[in-house]
Amino acid sequence: MRRNDSYLPVPGEEKNVDVDFVNTKAAESIPMKNLYADDGSSLCHRLGPYFSDGRRRVDYVLAYHIQKPSSIRRQSSRFSDSSFIQRIRRNMSIRSSRAPLQPKEDPEIAAQEQRTDYHEDDKRFRREEFEENLLETGLELEKDEGSKILGIGFLKIHAPWNVLCREAEFMKLKMPTKKFYEVKQGSNVVEKIRLFIHKVTAPLHPQVDANRPESIKSLSHPFSREKQHLFDLSDRDKFFDSKTRSSIVYEVLKRTRCTRAKYSMGITSLLANGVYTSAYPLHDGDIEGVNAEPNDRKLLYEEWASYSVFYKYQPIGLIRKYFGEKVGLYFAWLGVYTQMLIPAAIVGVIVFLYGCATVDDNIPSMEICDPRNKITMCPLCDRACSYWMLVTACGTARASHLFDNPATVFFSIFMALWAVLFMEHWKRRQMRLNYIWDLTGFGEEEEEEHKDHNRAEYEFQVMKKTMRQEHSTPKDEKVKLTCTDRLPAYLTTLVMMCFMITVTFAIVFGVILYRISIKAALHMSTYPAARSNIRATVKTTAAIINLIVIIILDEIYASIARWLTALEVPKTDNSFEQRLIFKTFILKFVNAFTPIVYLAFFRGRLVGRPGNYLYVVGSYRMEECAHAGCLMELCIQLCITMLGKQLIQNNLFEIGIPKLKKLLRRRKSELDSKQEEELNKTLHRHEKDHILGPFVGLSPEYMEMIIQFGMVTLFVASFPLAPLFALLNNIIEIRLDAKKFVTELRRPIAVKAKDIGIWYNLLRGLSKVAVIVNAFVISFTSNFIPRLVYQYTYSPDGTMHGFVNHTLSYFNVSDFQPGTDPVEPMHLGYKVEICRYKDYREPPWSSTPYELSKEFWAVLAARLAFVVVFQVWNNTLYQLDSVHSLMSLIFYVGTANKHAAKSFDKFLVSEWPADTTKVDKNIMSDDNV
Repeated sequence: MRRNDSYLPVPGEEKNVDVDFVNTKAAESIPMKNLYADDGSSLCHRLGPYFSDGRRRVDYVLAYHIQKPSSIRRQSSRFSDSSFIQRIRRNMSIRSSRAPLQPKEDPEIAAQEQRTDYHEDDKRFRREEFEENLLETGLELEKDEGSKILGIGFLKIHAPWNVLCREAEFMKLKMPTKKFYEVKQGSNVVEKIRLFIHKVTAPLHPQVDANRPESIKSLSHPFSREKQHLFDLSDRDKFFDSKTRSSIVYEVLKRTRCTRAKYSMGITSLLANGVYTSAYPLHDGDIEGVNAEPNDRKLLYEEWASYSVFYKYQPIGLIRKYFGEKVGLYFAWLGVYTQMLIPAAIVGVIVFLYGCATVDDNIPSMEICDPRNKITMCPLCDRACSYWMLVTACGTARASHLFDNPATVFFSIFMALWAVLFMEHWKRRQMRLNYIWDLTGFGEEEEEEHKDHNRAEYEFQVMKKTMRQEHSTPKDEKVKLTCTDRLPAYLTTLVMMCFMITVTFAIVFGVILYRISIKAALHMSTYPAARSNIRATVKTTAAIINLIVIIILDEIYASIARWLTALEVPKTDNSFEQRLIFKTFILKFVNAFTPIVYLAFFRGRLVGRPGNYLYVVGSYRMEECAHAGCLMELCIQLCITMLGKQLIQNNLFEIGIPKLKKLLRRRKSELDSKQEEELNKTLHRHEKDHILGPFVGLSPEYMEMIIQFGMVTLFVASFPLAPLFALLNNIIEIRLDAKKFVTELRRPIAVKAKDIGIWYNLLRGLSKVAVIVNAFVISFTSNFIPRLVYQYTYSPDGTMHGFVNHTLSYFNVSDFQPGTDPVEPMHLGYKVEICRYKDYREPPWSSTPYELSKEFWAVLAARLAFVVVFQVWNNTLYQLDSVHSLMSLIFYVGTANKHAAKSFDKFLVSEWPADTTKVDKNIMSDDNV
């Protein structure tokens, strides 16, 4: 941006500087010679996000619908360059520097516009009042109703220097001062190790700060107009960057209101009522093309949003500079999470390889696969299923050992420690970013000052209540929504949440019935191929059905959660976001994990025994686990669900849906690809950004990562490869989200934040629940505890020989209930009198046939004891101060530079009056961490 001569220093003694500026500059005209090149072509598209004079930067844009006569609309659809330039010349010739709110029009068009309906006139009147109020705040406006986007007008907003200074002081924005100091490196061993690691990993760092010396830092302090000489104003055009300028304008927009109507309307109400259709700051410039000037957006695209730099660290500082602290914290957290997945993935792969290496030495699976052990098993279903040999489950037993082995217990303990280290690492990373980004003074007072204004829907409901109580309520009494007003919405939310959770349970139960019925149907099939591998077919198809249902219900539940939250009419955007996150998390968590919880803790336990099975919905017999346990089926379900959600819901939807929308938009357009490309080159910055998708917040991004974190930690004992798949997904996810933010979405408003908010509490809660869940998975789902009890209590030689026979009970086939015995009892070629089933029960010849044996109670006691010990061990990890000390040693955060603190104290004492200066000492710690 070129230096604007009207940007003069603001003397500290001048009290009404903003009013004087408005009065002196309002009547100046823009020199038309700057609008066009020598050949008559427009310069606007080459000047980037600026006003028509090419000097004043567009800090914010409001878009609105405009109505044009049909004849003009038909002519506009041709997109003729000559007609477009003529239209721009005609519009520009009647604009002043402050852009009259309603450009002059010929009488014919004015007469046609008088025939618009009442609502459009009402919207126009409100826009006029709102824009007049914006002018009174000192902002400069310019309208563009001759754009190439049909039916859309744009209001471009520019904040002059005096407004920026005034608002920066009001918002207490920390800006760099003239004081610089050199950061001295520590001399301890940890600092030397950190410096060595930084040098070794230098090729992995993005090249975004090449011109800034790392050892030179500037001190920051809340801006003050009276002490401008203390700040670095060598380049005023860059002193307030584009992110800060748009944030300042947004604060002014939130405070400006329309008051002529019966109720007050702010920018949120104007957007909700369609007075304005959209509001957004502009991107810095183009990212591709020969004429694209260097800018932060282009740098982010090259060093962050490209898949070719997937191995590099993220430029978190530049992300924060361009998008704000809230977006920067999300990507910083995602980077820390992905980084911490590396050791978890390595250990998980080692555990899996250990299972592969020891599968041939596993005695229980060898006994199952030994054909000499002619063990006849009881039927798996009534009538259609017959007796079967245990040796046919050899493949399942060997595959189960890959995930059910002694190393699994070690991996569960490791992941519990990993979760603690991850949370501690992020806390320190977050603290470090707070220092670096000058957020140490961003406390409750500033959060109160910068809190969101009332939502438009809330104001609308308050307005309706005010009109109902207009004669019964005193004028000075403030009307607000109470719990009584929201009681129907709360009851609706409670009923709908319970109903949707019940629907989830019902669908899972439906899949259970599918497994039961399809298994019986396959056993009755006459095709050998259908009967060859019934278990694998049923497991896989059921898991795929669960995945499809989860993906569909996720989209439905997200819409219902938003509808229920809107029904409650939260007062602020922050309250709306918190309630929406809570509802969405509960519904999506229940939806994703209900099938997994059933397989882990309920399947095979509510079965009964031969001769006394448990039936549901009439004649459906509850399904059993395989002899090797349900852990293999749990692993299959978790693997398909995790990979399916990552590949389909997260990546494919995020890549495919935008491309599909773009394809449909191109097919609806009358232009071919070349004409559309040429048209895009002539669009202005605010028109290009209007085509981009709106920014809907970070909640969807966080939500998919939280669900993935649950997949990684909650049932990691059954699927050690989960961290590896999560790592591979996140490497793609980071660049995918980066490309979406840089190229496909409008630039979000920069929002300050010290932490990731409620998401940290959800992560910490999941990490604690994961300890309990993994303890129960190891104890009750895997065979680790039964093997341990047998080896040290019942084994005659202290080995695992005889373990399979020990876990099988006997059943006399004459005790079958009538109508439940196999239709083909001679399926194996001989008559079966005694069959075996997996359980700890007394044999039929004992005094208490088929009752639970003492071995059952011994194994149950050992299982419960393991859960208690495992939980106590992991709780100790959370409480020990040694963990915090270890984290402080590994992830060292340096203390404040004493020399810098002393020099800054002297600087403030000499330049700032003692009675007006309150310095936050923490701001001097941001440069040495």
